[in-house]
Amino acid sequence: MTTDTAPATHRTASTAVIITGYGVLSPAGIGGKVLGEALRTGTLPSGESGTTEPGGAPPGEALPPLRRLPVPDFDPREHLGHKGLSSLSRTAVLGMTACELALRSLPEPVPEEQRSTTGVVLGTSTGSARAIGEFFRDTYEQERPYLVSPALFPGILLNHAAGQVAMRHGFTGVNASLAGGRISGLSALRYARNAVLTGQAGRVLAGSMEELSPQGAWAWHRAGLPAGHPVGEGGAVFVLERGTTAAHRTVAELHACETGFAPPEDGPAAVAEALARCVTDALAAGGVTPDQVEVVSAGATALRGWSAVEARGRGRALDGCRPVVLRAQDVLGETHSAGAALQLAALLGFWEQEAVPGRARWGLVTAVGADGSVAAALLRRPPAVS
Repeated sequence: MTTDTAPATHRTASTAVIITGYGVLSPAGIGGKVLGEALRTGTLPSGESGTTEPGGAPPGEALPPLRRLPVPDFDPREHLGHKGLSSLSRTAVLGMTACELALRSLPEPVPEEQRSTTGVVLGTSTGSARAIGEFFRDTYEQERPYLVSPALFPGILLNHAAGQVAMRHGFTGVNASLAGGRISGLSALRYARNAVLTGQAGRVLAGSMEELSPQGAWAWHRAGLPAGHPVGEGGAVFVLERGTTAAHRTVAELHACETGFAPPEDGPAAVAEALARCVTDALAAGGVTPDQVEVVSAGATALRGWSAVEARGRGRALDGCRPVVLRAQDVLGETHSAGAALQLAALLGFWEQEAVPGRARWGLVTAVGADGSVAAALLRRPPAVS
């Protein structure tokens, strides 16, 4: 008797969950339409090519020779007000603003009586790398370790952004923060989708974010980011509701969200196979054949070789079909934890740019991390979306 020892793919139910709104910040600007336009043209607005000067680094601290792509013309005070921002990390600000934009995209505010069943699920890697690095550096540089400001401590916690959003809006439903690295956005989406389908929440804000910081830039530089490939930042958050209860417009239907894993030491082929299983399971859950998938929003880390691994796994599952492929990272740079969420936002923005009234369309989002984590989400754009 033989035993299948391949890492199992975590599967979700096939019932669709509705995306009723979303908010996105990226190096292309604010909103899904500008992101879709950036991917269509292959360039950022005004030909923005990033910067390599040491702006944003603490005094006396150099930055690596990488192009950096921040969210342009972003003033968090315009979205969050002036109060309390000084104690927030860049990661928290990006996550909170993306949530704010997602809520504003709804036709009406969340009613008071529904706030107890509204949750927040955000993905990240470590939280704010800059806040963590500066806090622990202060423990060495201050005259006494206990002179480190306690006001800075909440900013180094993984759940800081999700907690701030919940407190700001009085959302007392499910609240979670997931450290999933490259697949963080889809992991958060899967968690939120399950919470909605099982009745743990009536509505969930789900997504992920990544800040641009000297600490992160140095980490990517020393990890071997290819020369010329920029480092970016951003975040995207989606409002998920049960299809039978959603009263708002339908931006898209989320039919499946699968995650998996293969140890990198087992080789690229094992990781590609894990992704292929994810995609196959997602298609099966949605009752979709490979030839029905018209567009794929691809991810993969910019570290050498991983894009090929993702393409191999995706191609195996799609059985030779060749949908349109969106490559957000080529335009936005390496956005790590925000990558998968920005890929989904890019798909929605693409659909907004390429309106085809009267016909439904199927799309796929795939993600692969250098740690062997893989994920895939299957979405449907219903006909005549307004």
